Amino acid sequence: MRVRIFDTTLRDGEQTPGVALSPEKKLAIAKRLDELGVDAIEAGFPVISEGEQQGIKLITKAGLKAEICGLARTNKKDIDAAIDCGLKYIHTFIATSDIHLQYKLKMTREQALEKAIEAVEYGKSHGLQVEFSAEDATRTDRDFLKHVFGQVAKAGADRIDIPDTVGYSTPQYIAEITKDAITATNLPVSVHCHNDFGLAVANAISGIQAGAACAHVTINGIGERAGNASLEELVMALQCLQFSNQKWETGINTKLLYDTSKFVSNLVGIRVQPNKAIVGENAFGHESGIHTHGILNNPLTYEPISPELVGRTRWLQVGKHAGIHGVSAMLEEYGVKPNEDQLKQILDKVKAMGDQGKQVTEVELVSIANEILSEHPIKRIVQLAGFSVSTGIGTMPYAFVKLNIDGTDYSGTDFGVGPVDAAINAIQKTTGEIAKVRVKEYKLDSISGGADALCEVTIKVEDAFGNIASAKSIGEDIVTTSVQAVIEGINRIMFKNTLKQKKIGS
Repeated sequence: MRVRIFDTTLRDGEQTPGVALSPEKKLAIAKRLDELGVDAIEAGFPVISEGEQQGIKLITKAGLKAEICGLARTNKKDIDAAIDCGLKYIHTFIATSDIHLQYKLKMTREQALEKAIEAVEYGKSHGLQVEFSAEDATRTDRDFLKHVFGQVAKAGADRIDIPDTVGYSTPQYIAEITKDAITATNLPVSVHCHNDFGLAVANAISGIQAGAACAHVTINGIGERAGNASLEELVMALQCLQFSNQKWETGINTKLLYDTSKFVSNLVGIRVQPNKAIVGENAFGHESGIHTHGILNNPLTYEPISPELVGRTRWLQVGKHAGIHGVSAMLEEYGVKPNEDQLKQILDKVKAMGDQGKQVTEVELVSIANEILSEHPIKRIVQLAGFSVSTGIGTMPYAFVKLNIDGTDYSGTDFGVGPVDAAINAIQKTTGEIAKVRVKEYKLDSISGGADALCEVTIKVEDAFGNIASAKSIGEDIVTTSVQAVIEGINRIMFKNTLKQKKIGS
C-alpha cells in the first residue's frame, strides 16, 4: 500500500517556539522537501501575515512536483487569502472537542458543524481541493466526531484529517476513530499526530494500519510543544519494520533523509538531539566493546538498518566502554597496526582516560598508539600563532590570522558577516591550497548561564577529497572558541591523511 506523506514543516513546524522563517527560507526548505519526494507540502497559514503570503506565493510559483497546501480556518477570509496566494488546495479546520468549543470558540456543537460545512462548500465552489480537519479530534465525543466527518463529506470534502492536537491519543484509540472516519465518509483519511506523550509516530503507524492513507509529518519532528510525528522515523518504520502481512511504501528518497534533516535544522536553528532515531548523530555510533565486535562481524547485530539507506555512515567511538576489536579497527583506518600486547596497552590507557571523564578523540587515540609503539610523536600540523578581529556598527567585520602549517608561518585576512564568520573565512583563505579544507557545519551552544557563560562550538569540516572530521571547543569567548574548533577540525583531517600516508606501524 502506498502511504501519502503530507509534510507540514513549513506550517506546524514553524509554530515551534523561536522559529520564524523568511519567504526565501521557506522556499529553500520547500525545494528540499520536493527533492526528498513528499507528496504534499503545507506551505503555511496564508492569512496570518504578508510575509507568510509572500513565502507561499514563492512556493506555488516554483514548479514543484508536490501538491502545495495552505491552512485556513473555517471562514471566507482565510480561504480567500489562500486563493490569493495561488493555492489550489486548502486544509481547513475547526475544533470539535467540547473543551475547545466551550473555552476557545464559545460555540455549540451545531454552530461548529455549520461553520465546517460552510467552509467546505465555499472552498469547493472556488474549485479548491479541500481537506477538512476536526481540531482536537481525539478528545471529541466519538459519535459527534463521526457525525461531523459524515456531514463535511456530504458537503464535498475531498479528504478527512484526524488531528491528535495535544498528543492525547493511544495507538488503539487512533485506530478506532480512523476506522470511524473511513466508514462515515468513504474518503481518504489522514492522521496528524503530536508528540506530547512520545507517541506521535506510533499513533501515526496505528492510524495507517487501520486504513489511513496519509500521515501529516515534519522534518525532525519539530512543531509546537513536544512536536509532531517525525517524517524520517515514520518513513523508515513503514519501510523496514515487520507488520504481519501488511507492507507499505512511500515516495521518499530515503538516502536524502539525513541531508534534509541537517538542512532544516540549520535553517530553523533547532539542533537535533544526538540520540534521536535515524538522524541523530549517535544513531549509528558505537562505543561498547561488545557492540563494536558485533558490528565489525556483521552490522545487523546492532543496527536495525544500514546507515547508507538514510544517507549516513557508521562510526566507532573509543572510551571506557571500548573493546579490543573497536580500537583495532579505528587504528587500522589510520594505518596503525599494533600487536596484541601493544593493543592491550592502548586499550588500558583509553579506559583510564574514560574513567576520568575524558573523551578520547581520534587524534588522541593515535597519539597514544604512537607513544606505545615508540614512534616519534606526530605534532599538530596546523597551529594558531595569533589572530585578531575588528567589528562594529557601520563597518564590515574583519579578521587577521597567523598560522604555522607544518613548520612554516602563514598569515591572511578576510571579511565576513560577523566576527566569527570573518575569522573562519580568514583561516580557510590562509590554509587554502595547503589544507584544502572548508567548514561544512557550524553550531554554537551556551552551556552555562549569565553574561560570562561558557559557549560550546561544534564544527564539521570537509577536505577536497570528501573526508569529513568534527571538532568541538569550549570557552568564554565565542570568536576564540570558534577559531580553536576550526583549527582542531583542520588538524584532524590533515593528521588522518598524513598517518594514512606514513602507514605507522606497518
